[in-house]
Amino acid sequence: MVTGILCLGSCPIYLYYFFSRILFNSFEKVQFIYSVRSLFFRMARVETVNGWETGVLTLDSINPNVIHIEYAVRGPIVQKACLLEKEISQGVCKKFREIVKCNIGDCHATGQKPITFFRQVISMMTYPALIDDPKIPSDAKLRAKRMLTSCSGSSVGSYSDSLGLWTVREDVARFIERRDGISSAPENIFLSAGASEAIKSVLYLLSTGLAGDQRAGIMVPVPQYPLYSATNSEYNAYQINYYLDESRNWALNTDELERALNEAKGKCLPRAIVVINPGNPTGQVLSRESIEQVIRFAVDNRLVLLADEVYQFNIYHPDEHPWFSFKRVLHDMGPAYSQRLELASFMSCSKGFMGECGFRGGYCELVNFNPDVQAQLFKLLSARLCSPVLGQAMVGCFVNPPEKHEPSYDSYTSERDSILGQLKLKAEMMTKLLNSLPGMSCNVVQGAMYAFPRIHLPPRAVQAAEERGLKPDFFYCVQFLEEKGVCFVPGSGFGQADGTYHFRVTILPPVEKIKHVLECLKDFHTTFMAKYSDNECN
Repeated sequence: MVTGILCLGSCPIYLYYFFSRILFNSFEKVQFIYSVRSLFFRMARVETVNGWETGVLTLDSINPNVIHIEYAVRGPIVQKACLLEKEISQGVCKKFREIVKCNIGDCHATGQKPITFFRQVISMMTYPALIDDPKIPSDAKLRAKRMLTSCSGSSVGSYSDSLGLWTVREDVARFIERRDGISSAPENIFLSAGASEAIKSVLYLLSTGLAGDQRAGIMVPVPQYPLYSATNSEYNAYQINYYLDESRNWALNTDELERALNEAKGKCLPRAIVVINPGNPTGQVLSRESIEQVIRFAVDNRLVLLADEVYQFNIYHPDEHPWFSFKRVLHDMGPAYSQRLELASFMSCSKGFMGECGFRGGYCELVNFNPDVQAQLFKLLSARLCSPVLGQAMVGCFVNPPEKHEPSYDSYTSERDSILGQLKLKAEMMTKLLNSLPGMSCNVVQGAMYAFPRIHLPPRAVQAAEERGLKPDFFYCVQFLEEKGVCFVPGSGFGQADGTYHFRVTILPPVEKIKHVLECLKDFHTTFMAKYSDNECN
C-alpha cells in the first residue's frame, strides 16, 4: 500500500477519489473523510522537489489549536448527507428521494419565509430608489432612511463605525429598555457578524494567552453549543464542563457548578461562566430562581457571566415557563449584585422568528465592564473594520419593528405569530412522538429550535458501534441517514453524561416534512432496536 501511494504521489487527486469512494461506501469509516480528503489535497498543494514534506504548512507546523477544533453541526454526518444529496441530483438511485437536513438551525433553508417588512427595509437600503415606490409602506421607508443617514455616503456599501451604525445601536438600546424596563446605553453595545463573532470576541478578551494552569478557565454547560468548545480550543482556554440535569428537564444545579469549579482549580484560572437560555441543544427555559443562583455563583467566585440569549423569542409555553433576561434579573437582585457582576449578553437576527442567518447580524451588550477594559475590547474590534452593514441593518429591523399605529403592524404581527405558532406546534409534535418510541425519552421543548432526545441503546448496539471505532450515537445517526435520508447530529458532538446517548433534531422543517421525519424515525428506530435487542439471536 505504501509503495502504491509513493508511486502515485504526483497524482494524489486520484488517490483521494479511490479512498473517498471506499470511505463513503462504508458508514463505519465516515468519520475519517475529513482526514483523508485533507491529506491528499494538501499533498497536491505541496512542492515535491524533496518529497511531500517540503511545504511550509504541514499538520505538524500549523497552529495545533486548529487541529483540536470540532464543530459537530457541520461534521462528518452532515458531509455524508451533502454527498448523498449530490448523488440524488445526479440520478443515483437511493432508498429515499431527498435528504432532509435536521442538523442545523437554518430557518430559511428549511422553507421559512422572510418577514416582509424586514426585506422591504433592506431592499430600500440596497437600492434607495425604491424609497419613492408608492407600494412600499411609509413605516418601512422611515426606517430605511434613518439607517441610511447613519451610513457614510448614505450607502450600505461603505464601512460603518467599528462598533456598528450608531442609529442601530440606539435602537438596540431602546429594544432592551422596552424588554427589561431598565436603562440601556448604546455606548455599551456593539454590533457583530452574528452573535457568534461577538461571543468569540469576548472569549478572546478573557483568554490569558498562557499555557498549562495559567490558561483561562471557561465554564460551559453540557450539553453545549459546539461554538464554545471550538472557540476554547482555538484560544487554548481550559473548558470547565458543568452538566445540566436531564432528569429535571435540563435544569441548572448550583452543586454541580461548585463541583465543576472545584475540580478545575489548579488546572486553569477560572474566569467566566457561559449560560445558554433558552438552551441549545436542550430546549429548556431557565427559571428566574435558576438565573438568580447563577448570578450569585458568578459574583461569589469572581466570574464574568456570558448570557447567550439568541433564542429569547422562541418561547413556546410563556405562562408556564416565562423567559427572563439575565440583565433584568440582575437589576432586580439589588446593588450587591447589579453593581458587581460583569455581564455580556448576546442576541442575533439568525434565530427567533426572523431566521435571517445569512445576513450575519448580532449584538452584544456589556454591563459593569471596566471602562478601560471595554476600550481594549473595542480596540480589538476595530481591527476587523466592521461587521457586515446589511447584517447591522437586519438587527435594526428586528429591534425596531412596526408599532401599533403604523401601516405594517398588522401584516408584521401576523407573519411573526404564524411562524412562532408553527414552531410551537412542531415542538409539541416532536416531543410527543419521541416519547412514544420504546427506548427513547425526550424532555419538553420549552424554547429554542431543537429537541435533544436520549436513546436508551441496547448493549449489543453499543458493542457493535465500539467494534467499529464509532461512538454509539454516531453509529445510530449515520445508519438513520443511510436508511431514511434524514440528517440528525449525534449528541456526542454537544457533550453528554457518560453512558448516555442522544441526538439533536431541529423543529424547523414544515409540518408535513416534520411528520415525514417522525414516521421515518419511528420505522427506523423500531427496526434498529429489534436488531440489537438482547433477545435477538446472533
